[in-house]
Amino acid sequence: MKAAPAPESDGAGRAAKETLEDYTLRFAPRSYRRWTPAVVGASALGGIAYMADFSIGAGIGMTHGTGNALLSILLAAAVIFVSGIPLAYYAARYNLDLDLITRGSGFGYYGSVVTSVIFASFTFIFFATEGAIMAQGLKFALGMPLWAGYALSTFVIIPLVIYGMKALTKLQSWTNPLWIVLIVAPLVYVVAAEPDSVSRFLAYGGSSGGAGISTAAVMLGAGVCLSLMGQIGEQIDYLRFMPPKTAENKRSWWAATLLAGPGWVVFGALKQTIGVFLAVYIVDAVGVAAAVEPIEQFTAAFKQLMPGWLVVPLALLLVVLSQVKINVTNSYSGSLAWTNSYARVTKHYPGRIVFVLVNLAISLILMEANMFAFLNNVLSFYSNCAMAWVVTVATDIGVNKYLLKLSPKQPEFRRGMLYAVNPVGVVSFLASSLLSVAVYFGLFGDAVQPYSPLVAVAVAVLLTPAVAVATKGRYYLRRTDDGIEEPLLDEDGNPSATTYDCGVCAQPFERPDVLANASGGIICSLCLTTDRSGTHVLPAQPH
Repeated sequence: MKAAPAPESDGAGRAAKETLEDYTLRFAPRSYRRWTPAVVGASALGGIAYMADFSIGAGIGMTHGTGNALLSILLAAAVIFVSGIPLAYYAARYNLDLDLITRGSGFGYYGSVVTSVIFASFTFIFFATEGAIMAQGLKFALGMPLWAGYALSTFVIIPLVIYGMKALTKLQSWTNPLWIVLIVAPLVYVVAAEPDSVSRFLAYGGSSGGAGISTAAVMLGAGVCLSLMGQIGEQIDYLRFMPPKTAENKRSWWAATLLAGPGWVVFGALKQTIGVFLAVYIVDAVGVAAAVEPIEQFTAAFKQLMPGWLVVPLALLLVVLSQVKINVTNSYSGSLAWTNSYARVTKHYPGRIVFVLVNLAISLILMEANMFAFLNNVLSFYSNCAMAWVVTVATDIGVNKYLLKLSPKQPEFRRGMLYAVNPVGVVSFLASSLLSVAVYFGLFGDAVQPYSPLVAVAVAVLLTPAVAVATKGRYYLRRTDDGIEEPLLDEDGNPSATTYDCGVCAQPFERPDVLANASGGIICSLCLTTDRSGTHVLPAQPH
């Protein structure tokens, strides 16, 4: 085919580097997805090895008591699991990250920019949280000043995250067994050696002065836990590299997708529960403030299991290992989210590595500002926006695509194929987040203030299909034909592996990542994204 003139951008030059950049803005091709479902699943679960769960659970338990904390954790886990199923399936089946899924699931090509920024915020908030925990460990074990610990926990990540999925897979797989042993062994020993620790744990009433189970306390705790809903985006950054689903691998494919997708929250809920247990176990000795720090929790547990000289080094190893495992994922996923937003708005693709450094810089500033001191307040506020986004997309997939059939089942993310903004997702997200934030800040009275998470979920679930019905689904697709005769999916329903040469960057790309060029020939999705003149964008089709 005749090559089209190059876009007024640097897209052509950058496209040749996409192996290093891990297909940042585009479909992950079959030629790159060489891992088995088990390897992808194990790598994704390695990314949830963060210590913040222990601190989050401990904070809720110390305030509201064990009973309320456990109900909070269970409620949040149920919501996160259900909402994560359609997102994980779409990512694994069609090999797209959450931003690309969001574009075609109710938000539009530019409408999903706001959700990318929300997800990027999730990654640097949790990077800062984990970095602060590592700095606490370094201060406890080595006497290192916190400011130096914050800097070290940030800079150590840079060389680990540069090379993307290939390096992350090895890191997560190799370190998972050691991490599990360090978590499980001391906990089992404490329970076996001190059976009354379980009864003390179950009877703990918290410091809030309440008695028994309180619905308000449960909802306040759930709001903190639900801030973790954005974690599904990081799981998807691994799941998009799943191999094609076939008759031979369908059991392992589904197992890996569910376990490493929504199933992450099962492990997260267990860690939060362990955090409550360990905090109750040490609270009398160290006080409430120190009881929520993971380094204090595991130091106390290790003391029961091993010689004193080995306790602090092992506790520090656990904290550092956990921080590295999760923060390479935070950095990686955050860089994808920033790059997605920046490239669409500016039509310029600077490369993912630039935004690795941006995300790390923001995280370091948060740590130096002592964000950890008011962690639960930050997470409670943030959870409202995270829930509004994730539940809106999940509802669009589960209800609008499969039940109402108003949203196209086949995902679309390419410029020119989608409207700039789709009111289905944008209106639902804005209404859900704004109303729930208003409730959170008490604008509707103190009695309903704890229920802001329910408002976020309910509004998103109800409004997403309502707007789709009102608009008759007409704002999903700007075009139904991308100008190439071959279908996007093969006979098994997997994305086609047929390759086409982009007439702009002269690189081969698989079928889902290309479309017809308005100037003639074929163009890849990234070159189209960076086309500043708009001359390569296909015209809209009349409805």
